[in-house]
Amino acid sequence: MSHILHRNLRQVPPTAVSGDGIRMRDKAGRVYIDASGGAAVSSLGHGHPDVIAAMHRQIDRCAYAHTAFFTTDAAEELADRLIAGAPQDIGGVYLVSGGSEAMETALKLARQYWVEAGEPQRRLFMARRQSYHGNTLGALAVGGNEWRRKAFAPLLMDTVRVNACYEYRGRAAHQSVDDYTAGLLDEVETRILEAGPENIIAFVAEPVVGATGGAIPPTPGYFQGVRDICDRYRILLIADEVMCGMGRTGSMYAIEQDGVAPDIIAIAKGLGAGYQPIGAVLAHQTIIDCLRSGSGVFQHGHTYIGHPVAAAAALEVQKVIERDDLLGRVRSRGATLRRMLGDVFGTHDHVGDIRGRGLFLALEFVQDRATKTPFPPERKLHAAIKAKAMENGLMVYPMGGTIDGQVGDHVLLAPPFIATAADLSEIVTRLADAVEAALKQ
Repeated sequence: MSHILHRNLRQVPPTAVSGDGIRMRDKAGRVYIDASGGAAVSSLGHGHPDVIAAMHRQIDRCAYAHTAFFTTDAAEELADRLIAGAPQDIGGVYLVSGGSEAMETALKLARQYWVEAGEPQRRLFMARRQSYHGNTLGALAVGGNEWRRKAFAPLLMDTVRVNACYEYRGRAAHQSVDDYTAGLLDEVETRILEAGPENIIAFVAEPVVGATGGAIPPTPGYFQGVRDICDRYRILLIADEVMCGMGRTGSMYAIEQDGVAPDIIAIAKGLGAGYQPIGAVLAHQTIIDCLRSGSGVFQHGHTYIGHPVAAAAALEVQKVIERDDLLGRVRSRGATLRRMLGDVFGTHDHVGDIRGRGLFLALEFVQDRATKTPFPPERKLHAAIKAKAMENGLMVYPMGGTIDGQVGDHVLLAPPFIATAADLSEIVTRLADAVEAALKQ
């Protein structure tokens, strides 16, 4: 019996004992291909010698230093590297310990900015339906996944909500992509005017929607339109890149591919590639200058922010990505994986959509391909696929409630950047077997 409150309180998961490259081994000796990077975390795979060596060096030098007293070389160098590759005018980094913490920090930073800028009436965030921004109360409030929010709704702040950019489900057959995008942007502007632009702190969105929707990319021009509207009404733009950032989509920051510079960016997961818990918030220089010339203090903090071992691990991860040109590899291997998925699932009766960017791809499952009718939620097809995949020695990241938090099934793939073409072929083969077995249940 385990005394850990596992994610499923009715079962104990296998015990992991080792990891090497894209594979993990459990206590019973079973080996699994990690086709999801855990939760799009393990970008360099498991047991990377350079990252482990960097962590050892930092532990030997200084294992912990509280940021109320000290900074460290590892944290400073990591921040410098993140800023050097960041979108235009991003001027500062706040290191945290994970994705939800990064988003909570981003929300508080945005609110404090407006308070210090002399606009304390700004109290509302705008975000999209069927989004996910973390499990802490502020991040959960901004997120639009109703299933995750339901039990905690009385504790959550109000959020101005707009429709997701979800072309597969949202664009009508007779509608052009440009018209669909224009309609979404019209809704954003309308909701801003209804709420009063002087009351809105920021628009919050994942550039490529992750776990909740399954690697949903924006339509062309969508984020440029959002940026224009935010500028028009003096509203901040917060990019949640916790899952889709740090190279996962083929560029270091996912929103680079949309030609947009946000005011605040939240990152985590791939930042440290799973070697240590770490996340970060990157802020526009204007925000930093406002606080610096005002109170001089960001009213926020946690015990483990800027942890030197976590910073050293993340710094080495970023160095390896640059040294080995892994962003180029993500783009090329992503194209390979997309082609392989298309070859196997492109005309599958129960696969409605194959989508994503780079090595961040997903399949959405449907009962009827022509009508896009989803499977009934009580069937829990996503969970059945995960179980069959694990039996086949394959780790994938499935989710239910794809459409509205209750209905819909998808499987997300986010393999390590180091995966070979042979690895990707094996992933697709094992996934196909798992899908067929789950559909027969």
